[in-house]
Amino acid sequence: MSAIKELQQKYELEVFPKRDVVLVKGKGAHLWDEEGNEYIDCAAGIGVASIGHANPKLAEALKKQADTLITCPGTFYNDMKAKALEKLISVAPEGMTKAYLCNSGTEAVETAIKFARYVTKKKGFISAMKGFHGRTLGALSATYKMEYREDFMPLIEGFSFVPYNNFEKLESAITEDTAGIILEPIQGEGGINIGDKEYFQKVRKLCDDNNIMLIIDEIQTGFCRTGKFFATEYLGIKPDMMTVAKAMGGGFPVGATLCSDKIQIPPGKHGTTFGGNALACSAVIASIDFMLENKLDKKANELGAYFLEKISKYELSKVREIRIKGLMIGIELKEKVQPILQELMNRKIVALPAGNTVLRMLPPLVISKEDIDIVVENLADVLK
Repeated sequence: MSAIKELQQKYELEVFPKRDVVLVKGKGAHLWDEEGNEYIDCAAGIGVASIGHANPKLAEALKKQADTLITCPGTFYNDMKAKALEKLISVAPEGMTKAYLCNSGTEAVETAIKFARYVTKKKGFISAMKGFHGRTLGALSATYKMEYREDFMPLIEGFSFVPYNNFEKLESAITEDTAGIILEPIQGEGGINIGDKEYFQKVRKLCDDNNIMLIIDEIQTGFCRTGKFFATEYLGIKPDMMTVAKAMGGGFPVGATLCSDKIQIPPGKHGTTFGGNALACSAVIASIDFMLENKLDKKANELGAYFLEKISKYELSKVREIRIKGLMIGIELKEKVQPILQELMNRKIVALPAGNTVLRMLPPLVISKEDIDIVVENLADVLK
């Protein structure tokens, strides 16, 4: 066993199942292990490294800010926080006017749950079967998978689940106490299930008619992943709140709850020590600037179409369906996904599961066509 594995096993509480690789370096869409083996990364740190590993613009911004000011509590104004908020709202969907900055996606969801309860003075929430919103108690209460939930019951009361894209079931689930509806525009961990535009527009009207806050979870879909800055743009709706994280800081831990003018929260009702610190805000500014300058939304669309064109030329007997939006790719298999993921690792390609039978690919949006060609050739060989 390598010294690094042994050291980590000795001191880490093992909450993650591990792949038998020690990663030590990244550049663009490539990773290297401690033995010098090179991998094509189609996971991007679970959708985080959209601007590529070791992005020079991000690295320079972090270095500069680390020499200036790292942290500043929310009880003071700060130049980097002000600029990051302006940048974030400038790319957000229409109707998002303010943001609460935090450290992760699950924190952003916890925030949205609290804000919905405060604004509506109601307690209940509805989310979708196969949906994933995080692992802290509030976010976990909105997450469907029983494997994640069962050992921590009872969770927060008042949460119920309905089939995704089924408006009649959702409508029948609302009560006078429903404060919020929490939905992903594309379910990530649930299998890359793509939301129906008409469904979401009906949900929007339902929320308007019943004083319910519509919370759209863009933690995985946000920041150019799907071919638009946010997948909400495909749906023609204005959320009341939107949760974002992952690619927002290019790999630096940061999240946010974006809010419409409906959300008015007075001082003292919520807070965070580290959220919106100057270092994180410098990462947000650099990452979004890189996305804008390099048109990563358009690039995701072009590369996603290229991937689909290439892989569609093969007869893939193990594949039931391919679902794709930009560079958010789900390949539903007729068998278990884990052996396929291991075989891809053997071929130096890193990919992800999305449930038991879906192969999920979230490559950095800076991946080259040459790398996509290699990935497709190997996929075709493994899935034929």
